[in-house]
Amino acid sequence: MVQIGTRQLELPVIQGGMGVGISLGGLAGAAAACGAMGCVSAAHPGYQREGFREHPLETNLAALGEEVARARALAGGRGLVAVNIMVAMRHYNQYVKAAALAGADAIISGAGLPLDLPGLAGEGPALAPIVSSGRALKLIARTWDKKYASAPDFVVIEGSGAGGHLGFKEEDLLKGSTQSLEEILPDVLDELKPWEEKYGRKIPVFVAGGGLTGADLVRFRALGAAGVQVATRFIATWECDASQGFKDVILQAKEEDVRIVHSPVGMPGRAVYTPLIRRVEGGERIPPQWCAGCIKTCDPTKTRYCITHALIEAARGNREEGLFFCGAGVGRVTEMTSVAQVLEEYRRALA
Repeated sequence: MVQIGTRQLELPVIQGGMGVGISLGGLAGAAAACGAMGCVSAAHPGYQREGFREHPLETNLAALGEEVARARALAGGRGLVAVNIMVAMRHYNQYVKAAALAGADAIISGAGLPLDLPGLAGEGPALAPIVSSGRALKLIARTWDKKYASAPDFVVIEGSGAGGHLGFKEEDLLKGSTQSLEEILPDVLDELKPWEEKYGRKIPVFVAGGGLTGADLVRFRALGAAGVQVATRFIATWECDASQGFKDVILQAKEEDVRIVHSPVGMPGRAVYTPLIRRVEGGERIPPQWCAGCIKTCDPTKTRYCITHALIEAARGNREEGLFFCGAGVGRVTEMTSVAQVLEEYRRALA
């Protein structure tokens, strides 16, 4: 058991949040039902719903509450249900409040520094920043303590091997000169010590971007982590909310098929090399045909392509137009399985 705020997590595995439409209530509920922490992504959970194009924000906020409720129902009272919310989202404040109102057990927030998260979420959900360095954690923890007299309930360290948006400089990722998880973890643990002492509780740390197997979980726990956050491996499960077309792209991807890409969000990311990436790398601009107003840093008159459209098409399995985010270990994900089978491996490793 791992103490997460006022709650206990039976199995120290977080199913990482994946948007758009990859981790919704189905996947999150299946993970929670096995005693892990399931995670609903707040990135356009309403993309398939009527009214999305006309009223994206309202549709997404309603869908977020419904997906959290679906996950809870599937979990059957087991595990925890979290929501992943990117700081880079234009309506970040409203998504945080909607997640708290929906009764999420936890809110996990990255793609920027969630400096105001405690003031937005209130006292209901456990709160976790996603960081990629001890320095980032130090700034967040100091801010939370000074402004809100609080500390993180847990922390997620996202290493350079993770999928999706990454908290490292693009040139360092391309050179392979980023710090490893094994190097970042001690720094974060050290930065947490004064806050653990001040608030009289342990602050568990989960590592992402390197916990693909049960053996990885055991190894990182030996280094001081409480557990791991895993995303890419859960795509190739029957319960994942993505289409089978998306899952097939992940299953077929090899290590050499993965690229560091520059996202319209303004951050580097890791994705499968597809025709969309090839076109953008070749200098082509694919103007948005419609804008959901989702990302603070995106200018639809200048962006190279619309990340909302690309992620929606990926969720639908459209290899030509889709952006298929994945972790560095995607080449080791080679067969469909169930969430229960994946998590049983981690459980056995701890036995």
